[in-house]
Amino acid sequence: MCLLLGAAGVGKTLLVKRLQNILRGPARGQGRGRAGGGPGSRGPARGPPSAALASLTLAQLSSQDGPGDLGEPPPTRPTVGTNLTDVVAPRRITIRELGGCMSPIWSSYFGSCHSLMFMIDASNPAQLSASCVHLLGLLSAEQLSQVSVLILFNKIDLPCYMTIEEMKSLIRLPDIIAGAKQSISTAEISARKGTGLAQVLHWLQEQHRSGG
Repeated sequence: MCLLLGAAGVGKTLLVKRLQNILRGPARGQGRGRAGGGPGSRGPARGPPSAALASLTLAQLSSQDGPGDLGEPPPTRPTVGTNLTDVVAPRRITIRELGGCMSPIWSSYFGSCHSLMFMIDASNPAQLSASCVHLLGLLSAEQLSQVSVLILFNKIDLPCYMTIEEMKSLIRLPDIIAGAKQSISTAEISARKGTGLAQVLHWLQEQHRSGG
């Protein structure tokens, strides 16, 4: 299980939909409710791709910097509660996305977590301090002390008066990574255009070689 966390509106749902559509991952059932007051959802079932197809998809994504064959972004709506989505890369990986409004009870879902993706809106520096507080809380959680973490700077396709490096410096990200118990990676992505998704898929593959 991979947890996907971040403030409301950072692009978590779009990322999951992009990954699922790219890999044609299987998804079972609809509207599975979860503690926290919101509906969970899994899209229509699809057949799993072969390892060769998953590798080809990664190669194609790595060679492009823009929407390419991804097409227009699928419609999304704010997550209230939790969404469960299966992607196959080529092993089935379950991503549990939790709504930003659920941050007070995120810890209720730490137990089954094998890896963690934390998303930051790179187009909104005003949200940085709140995101940093959330990140520090996650990294200090004992249940997450052994998980691998991928920090995603999303929306790099949008204009911003600060660079990613300036944002990392502002929240002292190098110091946070150096002092954390977890293995932490970072990625700069655009879920809307598809930029950086190959790196996300590769990270998921590496972290979930032995199971979902």
